[in-house]
Amino acid sequence: MGWRLAHIFRHPIKAHGRQSLDDVALTEGRCLPFDRHWAVAHEAARLQDGWNPCMNFTRAAKTPALQAIDAQFDETAGRITLTHPARDALTFDPDTAHGQVDFLNWVAPLMAGGRAQPVRLVTAGRGMTDTDFESVSLLNLASNRVLGARLGCDLGLDRWRGNLWLDGLAPWEEFDLLDRELAIGDARLKIVERITRCRATMVDCATGRIDVDTLAELDAAYGHTDFGVYAIVTRGGIIRTGDRLELCA
Repeated sequence: MGWRLAHIFRHPIKAHGRQSLDDVALTEGRCLPFDRHWAVAHEAARLQDGWNPCMNFTRAAKTPALQAIDAQFDETAGRITLTHPARDALTFDPDTAHGQVDFLNWVAPLMAGGRAQPVRLVTAGRGMTDTDFESVSLLNLASNRVLGARLGCDLGLDRWRGNLWLDGLAPWEEFDLLDRELAIGDARLKIVERITRCRATMVDCATGRIDVDTLAELDAAYGHTDFGVYAIVTRGGIIRTGDRLELCA
């Protein structure tokens, strides 16, 4: 079959940077450890206990500059380092009052005017994924290449905010995997639904500015705005970049 795991990414703070990983230990029923562990509630948020939908948080779909953030989370120290081309690097503890103030001051100049402004970092005891279940997103390098060719540019992977990038599939073959299980390393994941995309995918992550209309091109070419699939971890285990992928019987 020749399928392999090419890249692993997590996003410690929802919509505020991504972090490349060489390996990760997956747990049954959970998203990647510390993926979307924090989210940035805005002043108009109506939060309930636990998971909350994305409308309550500041996001790149509304503030494109956020897409240019990179993040490194040090699990041992419990500290996050954020970088952005328009800001000095910031290292802070997101679970302390002082760290929250430092973060809010750092991100404020990146926020779009006329939008609800960020007021605090929140956690939920689980990943604040876009799905109401703890999901892992799987994306296809070949689909990204084909869409980029249609748009006449090299679409960077970061704009899609995916977790696992797969290599060796035919373009859009990921959509044929719905309700199937994949074995990756020691883990298994069941593909459960397609990912419908938002305006954040139109942003160049090197600059934080909109450069292409991914949504219009997807709709014109394929009649939808879907890219990638969500999966649920059905068996935990360690996965590594370069691992082979196998369809489970």
